[in-house]
Amino acid sequence: MKIDANGWLSGVCKLVSPNFDHRTPGTKIDLLVIHNISLPPEQFHGSGILNFFTNRLDTDEHPYYAQLQGVKVSSHFLVRRDGAIVQFVSCRQRAWHAGVSSWQGRSRCNDFSIGIEMEGSDSVPFTDRQYAALTRLTRRLQRVYPIRSIAGHSDIAPGRKTDPGPHFDWPRYRKLTRE
Repeated sequence: MKIDANGWLSGVCKLVSPNFDHRTPGTKIDLLVIHNISLPPEQFHGSGILNFFTNRLDTDEHPYYAQLQGVKVSSHFLVRRDGAIVQFVSCRQRAWHAGVSSWQGRSRCNDFSIGIEMEGSDSVPFTDRQYAALTRLTRRLQRVYPIRSIAGHSDIAPGRKTDPGPHFDWPRYRKLTRE
């Protein structure tokens, strides 16, 4: 896996999302934000997330989807349950993953972060393959960008968000990314 000059990772599925905009020139990308997502909730392996991030979600397909009508979000990456990685937005662009957020006194975390979605939920442990893929991805990103911090969505939007949730094994992840 290599990240090219345009911010795209080689060797992964690329599914371009229209839900991004430009970062301010000269912005240092120094934060990784870890999320979880499943669509429909608690269901895995389907196309719901892919369709949601690319504005192709059929909101009549599932009752839960009705509340997502018109919502435009994305993330830079998704790590599927089997460890496959999908990239939606170039790392050089601002994906719409964090919403109203703040980290260490800086607001608008989308401006200076890379968002990584883990296919999962607050109630289900993540897979070994996901941790392995997330570790490889994190290490690659740290080689290219001056990543100083890694936080959960719940850390940058406390009280509003709970992901990546209580089943995300932070000690395991931190140990794997330091080895």
